[in-house]
Amino acid sequence: MTMNHEKIEKNIGLMGILIAVAISFGGLSQIVPLMFQAEAIEPLPGIKPYPPLELAGRDVYIREGCYNCHSQMVRTLRFETERYGHYSLAGESVYDRPFQWGSKRTGPDLARVGGRYSDDWHRVHLLNPRDVVPESNMPAYSWLADNQINPDSIVSHMRALRTIGDPYTEEEIEGAAAVLAGKTELDALVAYLQGLGKHAPRPGVTPAVAEQAGAP
Repeated sequence: MTMNHEKIEKNIGLMGILIAVAISFGGLSQIVPLMFQAEAIEPLPGIKPYPPLELAGRDVYIREGCYNCHSQMVRTLRFETERYGHYSLAGESVYDRPFQWGSKRTGPDLARVGGRYSDDWHRVHLLNPRDVVPESNMPAYSWLADNQINPDSIVSHMRALRTIGDPYTEEEIEGAAAVLAGKTELDALVAYLQGLGKHAPRPGVTPAVAEQAGAP
């Protein structure tokens, strides 16, 4: 046994191969169970793939780097749930590709922002944040009101998402262009923000429903 061990130590190539094999088996033992766990997560009641306008808004959100200052995950801590609402559940994010949980909070968490403010408030806030929040250090995104949504890119996006499991119907994909006609990036981003958390558990919901799909 000692001789074999000594041979391995003196043979750099063989040792490198064995190290790679050991790391591979160790990595697979950690990754494979998580893959099956992810497949078992079910959407919360009401959670569906993003409609065309919200999907376009999500693309704008990611493009503009909003996740650099805003997380979308309420932790299971009392001071968080009292401020933002029910803690985040994995079943809310099954159609988020990529997810926007994040950990950076220069601005508030947005996981439950949907319906908290009016569309007009969001529009003013995005065009000039200090008009509604004087102490805000958020930059203005005035150009979003001038940029038109490209329906073809969203149709392609929806088709791509369907190939990896999002249950879009052909009718939904074919109708996306009509839904997006004449819409601006500002319209889309407001629609996306207004959809965040709208199907999250509410006060008084039974624990069985709240725990469905688990916490991320």
